[in-house]
Amino acid sequence: MPSTVEEDINIDDIDFSDLESKYAVQESDNILANYVVVDGAPIAPEAKAEMLKKVLNKLFSTIGKVKDMHMPVADGKTKGFLFVEYFKPEFADAAVKQLNGKKLDVKHRLLVNKLSDIEKYAVEGHVTDEFQEPEIPPFKETGYLRSWLQDPTGRDQFTLQMNDVVGVYWNKARQPPEACVEPRAHWTSAFVKYSPKGSFLFSIHPQGVQAWGGPDYARMKRFAHPDVRLIDFSADGKFLVSLSPSPIVLPPEDSPARASCPFGPESEGHKLVIWDLATGLPARTFPLPPQLEKEKKMIWPLVKWSYDDKYCARIGPDALAVYETETFQLVDKKIIKIEGIMDFEWAPAGVYLANSKKNEPGEHLLTYWTPEINSNQTARVAVMQIPSKEVLRTVNLFQVSDCKLHWQDQGKFLCVKVDRHTKSKKTVFTNLEFFQLEEKGIPVEKLELKDVVVNFAWEPKGERFVVICTVDMPNVSAAVPRNVVAFYGPEIQKGKINPQKKWTEFKSFDKKRSNTILWSPKGRFVAVATVLGAQSSNSEIEFFDADYDGDKKDQDAKINVNANLKLVAQHEYAGLTDLAWDPSGRYLAAWSSAWRHKIENGYRLYDLAGHLLREDLIDNFKAFEWRPRPASLLTAADRKKVRKNLKEYSAQFDELDAMEADTALRELILLRRRLLKEWTSWRQTVVEKLAELGLDQKEETDNEEIIEEIKEEILEETEEVIE
Repeated sequence: MPSTVEEDINIDDIDFSDLESKYAVQESDNILANYVVVDGAPIAPEAKAEMLKKVLNKLFSTIGKVKDMHMPVADGKTKGFLFVEYFKPEFADAAVKQLNGKKLDVKHRLLVNKLSDIEKYAVEGHVTDEFQEPEIPPFKETGYLRSWLQDPTGRDQFTLQMNDVVGVYWNKARQPPEACVEPRAHWTSAFVKYSPKGSFLFSIHPQGVQAWGGPDYARMKRFAHPDVRLIDFSADGKFLVSLSPSPIVLPPEDSPARASCPFGPESEGHKLVIWDLATGLPARTFPLPPQLEKEKKMIWPLVKWSYDDKYCARIGPDALAVYETETFQLVDKKIIKIEGIMDFEWAPAGVYLANSKKNEPGEHLLTYWTPEINSNQTARVAVMQIPSKEVLRTVNLFQVSDCKLHWQDQGKFLCVKVDRHTKSKKTVFTNLEFFQLEEKGIPVEKLELKDVVVNFAWEPKGERFVVICTVDMPNVSAAVPRNVVAFYGPEIQKGKINPQKKWTEFKSFDKKRSNTILWSPKGRFVAVATVLGAQSSNSEIEFFDADYDGDKKDQDAKINVNANLKLVAQHEYAGLTDLAWDPSGRYLAAWSSAWRHKIENGYRLYDLAGHLLREDLIDNFKAFEWRPRPASLLTAADRKKVRKNLKEYSAQFDELDAMEADTALRELILLRRRLLKEWTSWRQTVVEKLAELGLDQKEETDNEEIIEEIKEEILEETEEVIE
């Protein structure tokens, strides 16, 4: 029988290297590294599986090119999980970091993990049962968080947000702003906001909040709160408050994400988080109050703080919950039951009552108001001390439509704006109730007005205030200006201000459209503006000086008030949406935001006297924010010295401003300084040489004093306008 072909061929002599190379199977470790497992996907009918697969493929392709996607189907529907294969392991790692916890829709949140983690954690023996102490990362130097305060010329910083870019700049008045760091694209998905003392800049992202700081605005901390929408800070800047419409969901206990989750089981389902900025960890979480769950427009902030962050409080149905922030437990472990409570406010500073000791910190006070309840209880405004919960003063009010609580920034006075109605409820008018906290018994002064007050603002560190009233004019078009801007101050009698204040109007302006009041942080100057948003044709800004140095020509001589008001500037600004003074009170920024409308978006910069310094129109400009400053470290003696030598300091800063404005002038000033220094050095050398030779002449009398004065005089100045 003839031999077969197989017997005639020697298999060992055949070269299979090309086939082995072509069909080589990758090591399992490398294969698994390219895969991610996705849980939490929607369970859809088999007919819609392909459409769901396209949606998810588009989402995961934002990380990197997807090689394959497998979505199991059983019993005519998807199983709620899928496998995604990338071309590179780096894409799989990025998908876990960026998409884990991603909210796909209202009911579905994706949980993304690497397939290789199954072998890493699930196979017996891969994880030891013995505790291994975690490695503490080495300390990283963050740089000085208040480095911007060391600027030699004392400039302030501000942020500009336009399109998808956020930039931080130095204010250079008339000159274009100077970038502190390179403007960054996609720095935030919503807005940016500084902490109260300016140490950190916070940005909003789908995964949570990030804090940036230091000279280079490096990332300092991350606060994981998915879908965060709103943030706020405590009064002293020790805590961050974040709110998300999505409840907190804890990863499964066997999920690797559970170890890095900052929340515990007690936070499951909560939406409001208070973070400790020092540690970056949640200090307390709360559910959203039931009455706010269905509200389309959120009341914000939901948590309010005492001036030193020692206490915080939040309002609830017929109750006020006050917490001490060391443990975030209720004061005395009880809520304060207040039937019908509508609103409350903390005193912005420690209050020194008539019986307080001057050497001790001021009292922690808060005020609240309640409406009329049927015919059994009148409306009330009360002042309460914390932690004793003692009510120090109560005022009963009748026929009340609404109340607004306005503390003076030093806590000396409280103004309650009470909107009242007649018995027929056809007419509404306003009373102002002034609580004088430092006087014995806390006397209350009432100021009755005929019109409705739509805005009220105290002067910082002062006793004057401004109100805007609207006059009820029946059968008159709404387009007709009918607001009145009125200025008030305490009356002076016999050269002294009465211990018990009585406020009187010393100037008013009628037929205005103004609706916004913004005092300079240092007082004296105030901007009154018309902020109309889309109805922008009549927007304007007026600058007032409440202590004008000139004669009191425009003020009634019969009114004895410590003020001399003058309108120093007036500007029209179509599209005006926001205003903000810089921390020094020297500059006012006004801007037109694309978040409100698309009309001439950009910003303008004015000085305190209302001079327009610069204007910048920017497409899709969104927001402007000054960087806050902490309280000054100067003592009273230091400030007195500055005021005494103000002219000398002013001359120095004028010279610096001139150098900034003109390069040629800068070179000339520097040349003069160098020549003067050389001459002074030469003269000192000559004097020493003459003394060495015994040729110096001494005056017989010591009563004479030689004063040298160097003056610079401008001989000619021209100004040229370049179109």
